[in-house]
Amino acid sequence: MRVLLVDDEKELVSTLAERLAIRGIDSDWATGGEDALKLAETHCYDVAVLDIRLPGISGIDLQKKMKLKCPTLKFMFMTGHGSQGDFQAGTTEAGIDYYLVKPVSIDELLEKMNMLMTA
Repeated sequence: MRVLLVDDEKELVSTLAERLAIRGIDSDWATGGEDALKLAETHCYDVAVLDIRLPGISGIDLQKKMKLKCPTLKFMFMTGHGSQGDFQAGTTEAGIDYYLVKPVSIDELLEKMNMLMTA
């Protein structure tokens, strides 16, 4: 599995990438939408984990652009704003089933990625 992690918190995405690597999962990370789009143009990812609130572009808008470049790419979202219940209500309406609330647990990330890949 190859994963792209996108969040404006560099420490978060770099740490998650390191923890995924320890578990044998290849990942790249970006701290902004433009960098993420460039990576998506040059690499084939199975899963993209996107922050909902990014500078300059929302995670939802980034998903739409990335989907045009790679139609088979699967998405998960994460946020540090609001509670899990608030986020779940908003994402269910938008058709988003896989989400994480920060701080992100590596075990929860792995569990949700596995669920996403088998869905």
